[in-house]
Amino acid sequence: MREEHTLEDRKLDVQQIIAWLAADSMLTPKDLVKCQKYAQAAINKHKHPLKTLAECELADQSQLGKRLTLEDLSQWLAKKLGMTYYYFDPLRIDVAKVTSLFSRAYASNYNILPIKISDDEIVVATAEPYVQAWQQDLAKMHAGQIRCVFSNPEEIKRYLDEFYNFSRSLKGAGYQTGQEEHSAIQNFEQLVELSKIGDLDANNQHVVNLVNWLMQYAFDQRASDIHIEPRRGQGNVRFRIDGILHQVYQLPKPILNAVLSRLKILGRMNIAEKRLPQDGRIKTQNSSGKEIELRLSTMPTAFGEKLVMRIFDPDVVLRDYMQLGFNKQELELWNRMIGQSHGIILVTGPTGSGKTTTLYSTLKRLATPEINLCTVEDPIEQIEPSFNQMQVQTNIGLDFASGIRTLMRQDPDIIMVGEIRDHETAEMAVQASLTGHLVFSTLHTNNAPAAVTRLLNIGVPAFLLQQTLLGVMAQRLIRVLCHCKTAVATNEKQWQALVAPFKASMPPKTYQAVGCKECRNTGYAGRIGIYEILENTPGLQSLIVENCDSVLLQKQAIKEGMRPLRLSGAEKVAAGITTIDEVMRVAPERIEL
Repeated sequence: MREEHTLEDRKLDVQQIIAWLAADSMLTPKDLVKCQKYAQAAINKHKHPLKTLAECELADQSQLGKRLTLEDLSQWLAKKLGMTYYYFDPLRIDVAKVTSLFSRAYASNYNILPIKISDDEIVVATAEPYVQAWQQDLAKMHAGQIRCVFSNPEEIKRYLDEFYNFSRSLKGAGYQTGQEEHSAIQNFEQLVELSKIGDLDANNQHVVNLVNWLMQYAFDQRASDIHIEPRRGQGNVRFRIDGILHQVYQLPKPILNAVLSRLKILGRMNIAEKRLPQDGRIKTQNSSGKEIELRLSTMPTAFGEKLVMRIFDPDVVLRDYMQLGFNKQELELWNRMIGQSHGIILVTGPTGSGKTTTLYSTLKRLATPEINLCTVEDPIEQIEPSFNQMQVQTNIGLDFASGIRTLMRQDPDIIMVGEIRDHETAEMAVQASLTGHLVFSTLHTNNAPAAVTRLLNIGVPAFLLQQTLLGVMAQRLIRVLCHCKTAVATNEKQWQALVAPFKASMPPKTYQAVGCKECRNTGYAGRIGIYEILENTPGLQSLIVENCDSVLLQKQAIKEGMRPLRLSGAEKVAAGITTIDEVMRVAPERIEL
């Protein structure tokens, strides 16, 4: 409810906050003296008192060796004032709506930022709770309830700048299209109104700013993919973060087309060709100067071109196996397989399961100066100087099979084939392994034993597979719990459903997701792999026959020590890395014994 303004508006007083901190026993005598000195020196610097106190590097009385950060002080003050504390999650804020409420100058003057606007309520983040004159102005414009939440003053300033800069670029681009509401080119349902729309140049400064903001925003949010999707009257921008797609923004159609053209120019693609799929790549830097590579793919749809950008972090190929999620047993088995001089090793799993990361991390370690490592890929996922990489180009007859033929004449030691899709590619990969080469490749199957039956179905003779296949690794990526997780007693029914039909010891406690600023209130931050490794033993070789049963293969592999995906996931649940629900979501296949 709107409060009565009985007191004159005033800004937070640093001396008052110091007194509150002292009253709450949050200051040592030494820190109290330091605060007073800092406060005196900062009187004329027009700095928020919490920022001044954060710079004092005060000792956190609740945690030995830790300092009180601006975030800690902001949360404490919100609680002290009896206000809700708000963590900024930019993905949940309608930028166009919130920036239309106040001008940038007005919002900056009062240190406020609207975060939610509906017919019956407006929620505004503030770092100055005693400054309330703006509420009277807002009440004249909006009949709904005005609710204030407290936020970190630095976060308010940051997002105020970001949101208003983005909004200004969007408006600037919109004005130059003439009429931004109408449908644009390459829409199968387009209206006969195209003559009304002025062309928006892909090199227009506003469009350049929008593209720069979009990519930087994706890097900051740890996105793995950016989806730019045309719809009937507008375009959607979505990010995939930790395997889940999030709606980010909606763009008017002419601006969307200009953004697509700009990205196609940066990716060295043909901007005039909108009827055929195209691929490209961009190499850029994030705000900290680290190189980032993006792979672009366009696809014609009913409403125009859709573009997906996959973001590759070059540091991924340098990750330790333990960082990727291997346990000691899995690592020993994997190292034994990749240490062979010849044979085929397959990595399987659906799109986005981390196959490329695992392969590149492995190949990077194998690519020593004494080894000639060659790859044939479609497309080249990431440029790696220590490999000899070749791109498949089917339009000129260079497919996987002919690529392997070429590599065989290049005196290779190790060959990586992007994917085995057909009989000819499978046959060439087998021949390469028979002639003394170590061959890596990928397949799309649900589990490791299914890769064997898939190759047999493609047409690889069983006797050749028995001799050449070293092993298969199936994998998935599961979300990792953020540090804000909380311990709960293990649900026995859930645990038994996860590990059945095995008898795995149940941990006394597991963890569940909570949510904080770092994980954007999702409870998860980052992903890690779970693995199922099948080694081609003599016992399995006897089962690899024409029309063999993958269930029999699975049972024999488990009998010989293969740990299914769910057991790998259960181990990470017991270690407090993830939740039972997350493993069940990612690995829903039941285990047969």
